[in-house]
Amino acid sequence: MKNVCFYFKIHQPYRLKRYRFFDIGNDHYYYDDFANDEIISRLAETSYIPMCDTLLEMISESNGAFRCAISVSGTALEQLQMYVPEVVDRLRKLAETGAVEFLSGTYAHSIASLEDPEEFMREVKAESDLIHNTLGVRPGTFANTELIYDDDIAMMIRSMGFKACLTVGAKHVLGWKSPNYIYSSATAPDLKLLLTNDKLSDDVARNFNNPEWPEYPLNADKYMDWIAALPEEEQIINLYFSMDTFGSFLPANTGIFQFMKALPRFAEERNISFVTPGEVCKRLKPVGELSVPYPISDIDEARDVSAWKGNNLQRDALAKLYGAAERVSLCDDRRLKQDWEYLQSSDHFYYMSTKNMADGASHAAFSPYDSPFAAFTNYMNVLADFLVRVEEQYPESIDNEELNSLLLTIRNQAAEINSLNKEVKTLRNNILNDDSVTLPEVKEETDAPKKTTTRKTSTKTAAKKATKTTSKAGAKKAAEK
Repeated sequence: MKNVCFYFKIHQPYRLKRYRFFDIGNDHYYYDDFANDEIISRLAETSYIPMCDTLLEMISESNGAFRCAISVSGTALEQLQMYVPEVVDRLRKLAETGAVEFLSGTYAHSIASLEDPEEFMREVKAESDLIHNTLGVRPGTFANTELIYDDDIAMMIRSMGFKACLTVGAKHVLGWKSPNYIYSSATAPDLKLLLTNDKLSDDVARNFNNPEWPEYPLNADKYMDWIAALPEEEQIINLYFSMDTFGSFLPANTGIFQFMKALPRFAEERNISFVTPGEVCKRLKPVGELSVPYPISDIDEARDVSAWKGNNLQRDALAKLYGAAERVSLCDDRRLKQDWEYLQSSDHFYYMSTKNMADGASHAAFSPYDSPFAAFTNYMNVLADFLVRVEEQYPESIDNEELNSLLLTIRNQAAEINSLNKEVKTLRNNILNDDSVTLPEVKEETDAPKKTTTRKTSTKTAAKKATKTTSKAGAKKAAEK
C-alpha cells in the first residue's frame, strides 16, 4: 500500500521598518507593525483560514482517513495570536482531530543550525514549548528551516530526542536512489529521514495553474494515478508545501481547494492511504543509511544554503549577529532577547541574496527591498543599534574567553546545586524509611511552626545553607573573573 504524507508550512517573520543610520542609538524599536499586520491578515483571509477549513472538511468527510502534518514557526504563531487569533483556533481544532501532526522547528525560522549549535537547540526547545502550550500537542518529528540538513545537524536533532526528521530529496545527495523510502542518518542511526518528492510537490505548487505545462490541467484523479503508478516497493511519498501556496499563490478561483477536497476519494479507490510522519515511521523501517556531509535545503535548484550564505553581505551580517550570541545568552533583558530572536529569521538574509533567475532563484519577488544592498544596509543599521544595547549589558572589553569562563562557572554552579538538592532528597527519604527514627508531621508551608525541631527539618535547613554557600562561592568566583 502506498502512503502519502502532506506537509504544510506556515511562517512569517517580523519585518523590519526602514531604519536609517541616524536612528542608531535613538530608536530601539525595529519592526514595521503595519506591514506585519497587513500581510498576515491578508494571508489569513486568502490562504490560512480557507486551507484550515479545507483540511478540517477533508478529515471529517473521510472519517479521519485523511491525515497530514503542519509546521508553524514561533514568529508566525505569535503574529497569528496577535492579529488573527481565529487561525490559531482552527489550528487547535486540527490538533484535536488527532489526524494532524505538528512538527517542531526553529522558533524564528533561523539558520542557527549552521551558525551556533547551542542557540539552535535553545530555539528548538522554545518552539516545541510554544506548540505544546498553544496547541496542546508535543512535536515528535523535526523539520528545520527550509529543510536544512547535514550529518552534523542530524546528531543535534537526535540528541534533542527527535526520532524522525523531514528533509529535501536532493538529487545530488540521493544519486540513483529514490526519495520514496525511509532512510536513516549516517551519523545518528536512530534518526529516521523522510525525504520530499520534489517533482510531485512542484506539479501542484508550480504547475497547477500553468497553461503551458504539458499536463495542464491537473485534477485529483490524474494526480492519484501518478502516485499509484510508482513502483510497488516505494511506499512513502512526502509532499511538502508552504500553506501560502493554497489561496495566495494559487488563488481560490483556480480550483485548488476543490482539488484538495477530491484527493481522499480518489486515493481510496487506488488503495492509497494518508499518514502522519510519526505513523509512517512506526510502520516502515529504513532501507539504508544516507550521508549528507554538506548542508542541503529546499531552496533554489542548487538545494544548498547559498540563499542565506552565498555572498559577503550575508556572511558579514551573520558573523556580526552570531558574534554577540554569548553576550546575549548572559543577559536577562527580555526586550533584548526578543529582538535577538526576531533578528535571526532567515528571511532577513534571504533578502540580501544576489542570486538571479539564471540560478533558478526568485529572491527579489519575495523581498520588500529595492535591492540586496538595500536589505543589507537596513539590517546592518538595525543590528548596529542592537549591538550597542548588548555592549551596554556586557562590554566588548570582556573577551569571549572570559565570557565562556563565566558561563562555565554558572553552569557548574547550577549542576552543583542540583546535585546537593538530590543528596538532600535522598537523605530525607532514608530518614523517613528508617523505622528507628520517629519524626513528627511537619508541614512544608512557609508558615509552619518553628518550635518543632526535628532531623527532617534540620536536614532541609542544612541543604538550604549548603545551596546558599555554593551560590555565594560561585558568585565570588564570577566576580573575581
